[in-house]
Amino acid sequence: MKQLLLVFLGGGLGSSLRYWIGTLLNSPKDGIPYGTFAANIIGSLIIGIILGIALKNNSLSNNTVLFLATGFCGGFTTFSAFAYENHVFLKSGDLTSFAFYTFGSLVVGFAAVFLGMWLTKLI
Repeated sequence: MKQLLLVFLGGGLGSSLRYWIGTLLNSPKDGIPYGTFAANIIGSLIIGIILGIALKNNSLSNNTVLFLATGFCGGFTTFSAFAYENHVFLKSGDLTSFAFYTFGSLVVGFAAVFLGMWLTKLI
């Protein structure tokens, strides 16, 4: 039950921060979801760092990893908004934005995870 509560609390914090970033960065004028992109990339970097530290030193407890990686990063990043925003691009016929957003999110997101894990090797 404690682990479920840790994931719940971390997810609430992550979701709240993602909402705040979305209100600051998403552009209703041109429809580009900068906030979602930023949250997904930052979250990918953070999870790479968290998991890199956890694997390197075994210094993070399972509860800490659950709170930070599963809870916070899980709430902070969002696949559902990413999928919906791509649907909007496709529905409007904006294939260029769809392609850049989709492939940019995937490539930069994976790179951010790897970067985060690589950075922990330097610490």
